[in-house]
Amino acid sequence: MGHDDDRTGTEAVSADWLDERAEARRRRRSPGRGTGPDPRDQLVEEHLELVEQVVSQVAVRFPRHVDREELVRAGMVGLVEAARRFDGSRSIPFARFAARRIRGAVLDAVRAADWAPRSVRAQARAVDQAETDLAERLRRRPTVAETAEHLGVEAREVDRVRERVVRAALLGLDAPAAGPGEDGAPASVGEGIADAATPEPSEELERRELHAFVRHAVAHLPDRHRAVVVGYFVEQLSSEELARSLGVTVSRVSQLRTEALVAMRRGIEAQFVDPADPAGGQDRPSLVERRRAAYADAIRSSAPCVERIASVTDDGTDERFLAIIAAL
Repeated sequence: MGHDDDRTGTEAVSADWLDERAEARRRRRSPGRGTGPDPRDQLVEEHLELVEQVVSQVAVRFPRHVDREELVRAGMVGLVEAARRFDGSRSIPFARFAARRIRGAVLDAVRAADWAPRSVRAQARAVDQAETDLAERLRRRPTVAETAEHLGVEAREVDRVRERVVRAALLGLDAPAAGPGEDGAPASVGEGIADAATPEPSEELERRELHAFVRHAVAHLPDRHRAVVVGYFVEQLSSEELARSLGVTVSRVSQLRTEALVAMRRGIEAQFVDPADPAGGQDRPSLVERRRAAYADAIRSSAPCVERIASVTDDGTDERFLAIIAAL
């Protein structure tokens, strides 16, 4: 098929045929013109099943990754072109004439989408034919060495042909994977290539922001509360050691730790709600509520969002804060 006004042959045929159908409908609506249906439209509608038949015959030779729906669409374009070019005065049945056009359109579409050179495809067909001949003779699938001996080449050359064909295959991420439905087997190519150990981008951003909120929450705690949290969770000090350092009892250290964690949890949770009404609808918030709101505002204003998600340390500090997060 040739080019028409910088369009591909397929696009030109489809556009021209649609224009002609629109013109035919206009003529049928116009007074004084013929009112019969366009015979080309009838040919297309009467031979739609022919496209499926031709695609079924041709597709058996193509790899599994070739999209059958794409072949059908290309075949429909071939059917439309056949209806446009068919000459009823010649003694050729339309079905035979259209089948050749449909087959040609399907092959053109496959060649246009195929990244592998023709030489690679020819070598692959030779390997496939050799394996078929050997399987019929040996009553089993031949080995690579047997296929290579049949072709008169080395075994690594057969492997290279297979590798070239595989590299030329284009698969969508939602294409079915090999062996779908098995236990633990991915259902699609995308699931198969996904790294389960790597978090999703959205999960990584949430993790970074949460760590930043924890750091800011610790930084804005009262001095004694901050000393207990940092000493207990980061420096791994015991309650007795903290009590001696602060000059308080062990029970007081436990109380300070609990108060700090409660305040941090509330302050971090406040980052994910609307801060417009910290009083919860009350006319005059209490002193405790004002302090909680001020603490949450201090955490929020410590850094903009961009800095929060970019503030990642490599010295293990973020990992040590996981103990604080787990305790919240």
